Amino acid sequence: MVEDYPRSLLEFEDRFHTEDACWRYLVQLRWPTGFCCQRCGHSQVWETGRGLLMCRACRAGVSVTAGTIFQDSHLPLRVWFRAIWWITNQKSGVSALGLQRTLGLGSYETAWTCLHKLRRAMVRPGRDRLTGEVEVDETLVGGVEKGGGKRHVGSKALVIVAAEVKGRGIGRIRLQQIPNASEESVVGFVRGAVAPGATVITDGWSAYPGLAQHGYVHRPRVVRTSGKTASTLLPRVHRVAALLKRWFLGIHHGRVSKEHLGYYLDEFTFRFNRRLSRHRGKLFYRLLQQAVALGPAPYRRLVGQKRPHEIRPRHQVESSGYALIA
Repeated sequence: MVEDYPRSLLEFEDRFHTEDACWRYLVQLRWPTGFCCQRCGHSQVWETGRGLLMCRACRAGVSVTAGTIFQDSHLPLRVWFRAIWWITNQKSGVSALGLQRTLGLGSYETAWTCLHKLRRAMVRPGRDRLTGEVEVDETLVGGVEKGGGKRHVGSKALVIVAAEVKGRGIGRIRLQQIPNASEESVVGFVRGAVAPGATVITDGWSAYPGLAQHGYVHRPRVVRTSGKTASTLLPRVHRVAALLKRWFLGIHHGRVSKEHLGYYLDEFTFRFNRRLSRHRGKLFYRLLQQAVALGPAPYRRLVGQKRPHEIRPRHQVESSGYALIA
């Protein structure tokens, strides 16, 4: 399928100003080579007045939103499309409160749910692992606590960062929250994020030498014996970590719970890896493409055991609430 997406806001508004136009675009994304009935394999369908596709052979009906993150949503597709366009066209990201105000949504809860569903679509299943030379290090999100060292987690969150070396710059990145800095945690992350055969550059932490057993070329840079700072020896991961913390402060005012941290890391990764994209409309296309390929994300799964009234705007969060950024 040829990549088909709007190049500008005016083109977006002209193309997706009706519910039917959004519906047909989703059909095109879900079945790029043509509709195929899951029950009988037949390809001929007709459209019903309720927006269903009915198989002409077995009469089975399917909704274009069934099995996607849009399933059971009460928001019109036009609102979803505008939310995705707004999110992908804001280079630094958006907050739920900002999305609520921009789209005129009735509640903060609706905006929060919309954002978190889309964050789950920001990671493409089976994405390629990093290659070449890759810097890897951990960072504490929330700062170092008293009585502990760099890797003492405490009430904070430990995030491991991998960044491809591209000349003097940074290629793609991967981020993940890990429970601790043990060999099991750090090597497990590297195996999932970096392709075997790559050169992994780390500091002198004792957990990393095990990488050689898994097909990686390990190149440690020990801070104590080098006479240099960690940010000088591993400049790319430290730059990514600094940008991540600034992003948390600037967009989310530092109030991100451990429970949902992984999805915020996915959003940061999605934005960072596409920072040089010339066409913001292509990001809209990619996110929507992944949204229809992802399974449903019911509200209860998003919030766990929390009740709806416990999801509050950040300006209403009590001072005793959990803050990752000190």
